[in-house]
Amino acid sequence: MQRRAVLGGIAAATTGAVAGCASVLGDEPEGVVLGPQEDQLADSEDLAYPAYGQPLPAFELRDPIAGVTIDSEALDRTAIVTGVFTTCPVECGILLRRLVSVQRRVADAGLTDETAFLPITFDAERDDAATLRENAETIGVNLDSGNWHYLRPETPERAKAVVEDRLGIGFERTTESERLPGYDFTHVVVTMLVNPDGIVERAYRGERIDRDRVAGDIEAVADAFAAE
Repeated sequence: MQRRAVLGGIAAATTGAVAGCASVLGDEPEGVVLGPQEDQLADSEDLAYPAYGQPLPAFELRDPIAGVTIDSEALDRTAIVTGVFTTCPVECGILLRRLVSVQRRVADAGLTDETAFLPITFDAERDDAATLRENAETIGVNLDSGNWHYLRPETPERAKAVVEDRLGIGFERTTESERLPGYDFTHVVVTMLVNPDGIVERAYRGERIDRDRVAGDIEAVADAFAAE
């Protein structure tokens, strides 16, 4: 599996469509480890975000806590990618806590160094390094493991360009909210499991992801690449 060959020349698009990708219900596309995702909402090419068998659109974003920039094309790990904001009163907190449980399961399986958790905030104004670190402490993220990176676009415009336009995770800033003073977001909740060649193996919808299922999928993909 050649990551650069797969990703080279693929343009990011809000539809997440890629010419030649197989339907989730049809033939299995090249470059995947897992079988078709039976609970996927539609064929991959019909979804707004990259799904089963499609390449993850390239991005470079800063981890303000670790002080490093993550280049998605340079990743050689099985990755979990999602879009969140830490003051989210419901969905993001549930999702992030479940991903923390997955991080622990991955550690128990001895696969910490083979995985990367990449929650991308689309709230560039409030989610600075201090806020993200506080969130990590609150929900129990193991930052010392080196496999969890909160990624922060520099501006709201950059957040829209990467999270919504490129990754297809739609969000909309709202004004004064009964749930949250100042402003809130309505947003899609989707989490992508991406193999080390940059191909999406799973796109889990909703915040209440099955932690055992996700950890098992990660282990299957990581083990398959380790065996090559």
